[in-house]
Amino acid sequence: TRKKIFECQLVCLINVRVACHNQSVSEDDELSLITWNVDGIDDEDQPERARSLCSYLTSYAADVVLLQEIVQPYVWSLIRSRVLILTGGETGYFTMMLLKKTRLTLLDSEIVSFPNTHQGRSLLVVLFRGQKLCLMTSHFESCKANSTERMRQLKKMMERMSEAPDDVTVLFGGDTNLRDYEVTAVGIPSSVCDLWEQLGEPEKCRYTWDTGANHNNEIAFKCRFRFDRVYLRRACEDRVPRLNPHSMALIGLEELRCGRFTSDHWGIYCMFSVE
Repeated sequence: TRKKIFECQLVCLINVRVACHNQSVSEDDELSLITWNVDGIDDEDQPERARSLCSYLTSYAADVVLLQEIVQPYVWSLIRSRVLILTGGETGYFTMMLLKKTRLTLLDSEIVSFPNTHQGRSLLVVLFRGQKLCLMTSHFESCKANSTERMRQLKKMMERMSEAPDDVTVLFGGDTNLRDYEVTAVGIPSSVCDLWEQLGEPEKCRYTWDTGANHNNEIAFKCRFRFDRVYLRRACEDRVPRLNPHSMALIGLEELRCGRFTSDHWGIYCMFSVE
């Protein structure tokens, strides 16, 4: 049986640090991000899958990592001295942010509750110093039957993105569990873009939950959804650097020795240019 759900949305305001003398120009002009539901609540082959997750994160060395369905055994595997860790909970399963300390300096963090959730879901927000960047992650309400609550959560998240000061760039990444018709019903503010759509809707990145290609759950029926999404609201104040999406790719596609994948979701790896 699955453990008690404890999910939080995390919102962070951060600033991307100005280049240090030992940083390359190319690094200072880019920001990398991973968002991934790692399915930590699945106990089967958990040690091998946790090692695989750490291997991916080490290999990609993203500036920002947004994780969902983290459990305590994963936490100890993910701790690194060069990474700042923020969590949306401590029991059951929860969200987590890993932030590269050489690039980001934390200002503040906040957990925003969803008052009508039946699955303990919330929004984790983090603020950084330097170029002002607000990071958000969440795991929206699961299952088709919870569509109404999921749309409420999307609406609240979009309101938080839209209300951010004009000199702040806002990035959200997480497992939204959204169906396209739900997004259409809620509507996306004109100031916010869906990264996948902004990059031309690349087919190879469309489906992050694909029971035909990913057999971790051994689901009899085949279905594909774009549950995992990245949203961007650029800073609009004059003379403030702008974050622009450059590329997107799915990760976690390789089958492990145990015959399963790192997660039942594919992860998303994004690159942004800072202009």
